[in-house]
Amino acid sequence: MSRQDGASRRVSADDADDSATPILHVDMDAFFVSVELLERPELRGLPIIVGHQEGRSVVTSASYEARRYGVRAAMPVSQAMRLCPSAVVLPPHHDRYREYSDRVMEVFESVTPLVEPLSIDEAFLDVSGAVRLLGRPRTIAALVKRRVFEATSLPCSVGVASTKYVAKLASGMSKPDGLLVVPAHETLDFLHPLPVGALWGVGGRTEEQLTNRGIRTIGQLAATPLAAIQRAVGEASGRRLLELANGVDPRGIELTRREKSISHEMTFAVDVADATVVKREILNLAGLVAIRLRKGGFAGRTIAIRVRYADFSTVTRSRTLGEATNVGRRVYDEAASLFDELDRNGRLVRLIGVKVDQLVDADTAGAALWDPDEEWREAEQTIDRVASRFGDLAIAPASLLGTPRRRGLGSRGDSQAAGSPDQPLGPPDPQR
Repeated sequence: MSRQDGASRRVSADDADDSATPILHVDMDAFFVSVELLERPELRGLPIIVGHQEGRSVVTSASYEARRYGVRAAMPVSQAMRLCPSAVVLPPHHDRYREYSDRVMEVFESVTPLVEPLSIDEAFLDVSGAVRLLGRPRTIAALVKRRVFEATSLPCSVGVASTKYVAKLASGMSKPDGLLVVPAHETLDFLHPLPVGALWGVGGRTEEQLTNRGIRTIGQLAATPLAAIQRAVGEASGRRLLELANGVDPRGIELTRREKSISHEMTFAVDVADATVVKREILNLAGLVAIRLRKGGFAGRTIAIRVRYADFSTVTRSRTLGEATNVGRRVYDEAASLFDELDRNGRLVRLIGVKVDQLVDADTAGAALWDPDEEWREAEQTIDRVASRFGDLAIAPASLLGTPRRRGLGSRGDSQAAGSPDQPLGPPDPQR
């Protein structure tokens, strides 16, 4: 979810020079909100929050009207309502979002085979091969916008540029429902006035390290010697940031994107002291992660947990196995062991998360002479067969009876937990 509220929206004239700008970044506008408004059109124009009011849910998405009050993704809904008391809170419907995402991606693939999905609601497109048939890049961008709307009734914004990074910046600046072309020869003029925090990969700490050295804009960074930047942010990061600041981004479209990890998290409605309660939730999360591993044809070697305490301090712990697994019981055993090893000092647990990474193809993971997961693997394959007929919630461990279970959502590690949608483990994805 973009931090922009549309107030500084920029769009291009029809005659903008797109002669060397084959890269499009298409981003749906306030995607979850827009999908919800298809069912509730009478709410258009009002500040909307997608989330849950009960417990300690966080904002999943917010309309541009709500953003003007300072509402942001991942903000507690209670805080968002204090900022915008008139906001309408709508519960999320992730199955519906996936359905519309599939329609959007089909539109992209009807224009060019060179599509790199970044998330459920955004993708890069290389349209260099479509120019002869469909027209220049700006024309194709307008065509994509029109086809997406015809297929879904949803608005999107498109950035057109010579590189992926600049195209992504441009789409964000054109929101909502805009189209911005950055001519190749104007790339540096476009980049250099922007704050250094707009650079891909510059988080709060890196931005502080740069601004403390008087580097506040991308242009100032571009004019700084490499050695000085590397002293501030490290050798590899310094080189990459300097290249981006000078408009250098050689990355092409990645057609075979792979999930690097799969995770689920859950925020408790009330801070928890009882380790048994926490481990019961670890069992549930491990099962959800394992289901998605098997559905995706993956297995993973590293098991990790994330624990956030009531004071908002957060710790992560991980363990790498000798063999990859997609068996929920193994994931649970390792995750529960990691939790037991924490020195909690009586602190209350606010959030718990389970992640599996170092993913490999399950079919090529290799078979050991002795499979320690064999018994559980057979049981969980039976569960998969039942779930394929009756749904993911048809069968569950006995210890979870009476506990609300959640379905696995999407393909990027997002989770929806008992009314508390949380971010995946690891660095959050760029907000839209």
